[in-house]
Amino acid sequence: LLWDCHGWIWHGYEIVGFENLPADKRALVVYYHGVIPIDYYYLSARYSIKHKRPIWTIAADFLFKTPGLRGLMDVVQATPGTVQQIADLLRNDEIVSVAPGGVREAQFSNEYYELVWNGHLGFAKAACQGKAPIIPVFTQNVREAYRTAPFFRGFFRKIYEKTKLPLLPVYGGFPVKLRTIIGKPIPYDERATPEEVAEKAADAIRELIRKHQRLPGNIVSAMLDRIR
Repeated sequence: LLWDCHGWIWHGYEIVGFENLPADKRALVVYYHGVIPIDYYYLSARYSIKHKRPIWTIAADFLFKTPGLRGLMDVVQATPGTVQQIADLLRNDEIVSVAPGGVREAQFSNEYYELVWNGHLGFAKAACQGKAPIIPVFTQNVREAYRTAPFFRGFFRKIYEKTKLPLLPVYGGFPVKLRTIIGKPIPYDERATPEEVAEKAADAIRELIRKHQRLPGNIVSAMLDRIR
């Protein structure tokens, strides 16, 4: 409830296409990872309030080892999640969420909202094994709420690739309009390979970005969206 109230007050948060999330069936939610995925916390809170069950969150390992964040991981039902663990949750008719770009996308995407998935297929393999539809999700202006510093990005990218530590400075907390768009489910297809499933998911999210996001993103315009 706290997250739901915060989203409404600070970002005028709203959801379009909420009916595309199943109330009691399996699904894999695949979303674009903002610098700080505050939008996901709002979506998860709204879903839990309405349907009285959580969305399981797949999160980076380092978050569980960072002081002060373990409690947050418990609140949002987060788990590091192997392919097998995700598939098992889906077989149990749970709803699971994953951002294939993860921390890399959070740190090194940009105001053009480019996907940074680096060929990750784990989520697609889990969807195939769990026989689950994929639901593409994107939040308008999420990269204007928080941003990463524009300098020395190449230097910090090299450090990240070697250490997996997200050291690129973050700034923001701007009260921009946030609107989460939940796309139509991509049905499970037993004939599709993980590579094909991953490409379909990426294309669906790119289409949501194309339709709903001003490019390049602009902080002032994103704040003005609250009164438009």
